[in-house]
Amino acid sequence: MYEEPYRWVEAIRNRREYLEEQLASGAPIVSLPFQNGLLLATIGGGTAKLYEIYDQIVFGGIGHPADLEKLRTVVLDLSHVEGFNRSPTDVTVRRLIKFGLAPLVKQAFEEALHAPYICKIVMAEVSAPSGKPLFVRLNYDGVFEESEATAVLAPTPQIGRRMEAFLNAAGETGALSLSDAVQLALRTWAVSKLPSDTENEPPAPGQLDLLLKKSLQEGTVEIVLLDRTLPGSSKYRALSKGEIQAFIKVWLK
Repeated sequence: MYEEPYRWVEAIRNRREYLEEQLASGAPIVSLPFQNGLLLATIGGGTAKLYEIYDQIVFGGIGHPADLEKLRTVVLDLSHVEGFNRSPTDVTVRRLIKFGLAPLVKQAFEEALHAPYICKIVMAEVSAPSGKPLFVRLNYDGVFEESEATAVLAPTPQIGRRMEAFLNAAGETGALSLSDAVQLALRTWAVSKLPSDTENEPPAPGQLDLLLKKSLQEGTVEIVLLDRTLPGSSKYRALSKGEIQAFIKVWLK
């Protein structure tokens, strides 16, 4: 009987190691504000990773596609129920994470006899009254973090810290044009491809551009916006292939 708590702790430790291993090859997502709202950007293998959830809320994730789709459906249904039963202004990222996704993910992680969700999630919104951005990251164990500045969803903590350091060194991004914000987001993404033995060295722009050029040739760029200047209640817009090509042509010469 006395061994049971220790067995549970060991099972959770093993589960954490398993999830970290499964997520280690995921493609990061970079989220940052720009002068008209916020954007999320990633480079993946072709499977969509970024989605609209509600008028001013966007969802992105790394991990197993089936788990991400299940959680996206959960938060999508919850947002529409909240909007119908209460009002559209009551549908916020904080409510969806705190009362919807986080408890569900935490319960799945801690139930040692059931499969956990193999995923990490980032959600973002532009506030209806103020237009200010809010980013929330949700880990596979149900722990979440909020930020009004930027958010990096990385496959490993080490990669995440390095990407965040690069993004923070760029300073305030809220006044950036869309073009400049896209370039910063993609260069931040390229930090994830730096060799691990250069972790203590600041990356040179030329080094990142070479890594980014290779990634752009092999992968698919996905960029979505929450643009508060758009007419109507929905502020979500996914950049078209033509728009993305215009932004990344500097690296494809």
